[in-house]
Amino acid sequence: MTHPALPPLAGAATWQAVMQTAGHRCQCTGTCGDPHPRGGGRCDRVHGGHTHRHGGGTVRLLAAPADPARLTLPLHRATALPVGDLAAWCPPCHDAARRTAAARTAEAAPPGADALF
Repeated sequence: MTHPALPPLAGAATWQAVMQTAGHRCQCTGTCGDPHPRGGGRCDRVHGGHTHRHGGGTVRLLAAPADPARLTLPLHRATALPVGDLAAWCPPCHDAARRTAAARTAEAAPPGADALF
């Protein structure tokens, strides 16, 4: 099934490569906390498709680090990753996986690691 692949204004070639590899479908396999039973263990959201919750809307996938631990990288470092290190994410899966990764990073930090003095 082919869906309109409207790339972002910046990084279009990278985005297109990631989407082609993903088949224009979110590649989350439960990192977000949802086991995605309807999609056979993989999120069933497809770029250009429609969501079924929260009033609907059009799904716009984004290319972001495939490794959940890297979802907390600063933007300038994340955008420098090679295409092979990126995956297609729908916004809800990306946001949930990023929150989980940030919480794990905070738990792993030694006490006082964020203190200036």
